[in-house]
Amino acid sequence: MLARQTLRKLYVERKLSMAQVADTLGCSNHKVEYWLKRHGIERRSRSDAGYIRKNPHGDPFNLKTIVTKEDAYLYGVGIGLYWGEGTKANQYSVRLGNSDPRLIATFIEFLVKLFGVKRSDLRFGLQIFTDIDAEKALDYWSKTLLVQTTQFYKPHVTRSIRKGTYAYKSQYGVVTVYYNNKKLRDIIVNALPR
Repeated sequence: MLARQTLRKLYVERKLSMAQVADTLGCSNHKVEYWLKRHGIERRSRSDAGYIRKNPHGDPFNLKTIVTKEDAYLYGVGIGLYWGEGTKANQYSVRLGNSDPRLIATFIEFLVKLFGVKRSDLRFGLQIFTDIDAEKALDYWSKTLLVQTTQFYKPHVTRSIRKGTYAYKSQYGVVTVYYNNKKLRDIIVNALPR
């Protein structure tokens, strides 16, 4: 028999995997699984287990305590930008796209300064028309946003139908910022006005 208190300490509090619990206690995974169920200790989803495995020291971000007016302003602007321009349908990542480099840079500052997201962990999508030079656009966005070109996915090229179809298009295309973290996505979405 595996004691409930022992399983709670190892599996729930220390967040060890079932295999790690089995190794620690010198028993099989099946035995750990059986006793978790018997004691009514809910098993983690695969998603949660994977998240813990990738982030053994806890979430890679935490919302900074907002004390200054500048931070409060940035928080309000960031939430507003996500509300208006962010992708709420994807449940696993924070995504925001636009052709305005100031808007994208402000949202990046929101993620980096207030949530501790590493700029190097951000990924970017670039959508351009066939009449836009891909290398030139990539170089422009990389320098403007202070990120590496290696952080960009392969550009998505849309065929230009005819000149003037999209009268005010950006000469450098549309960039989408991606930060693949379900928990941060949920925090931001839950802060949106309802």
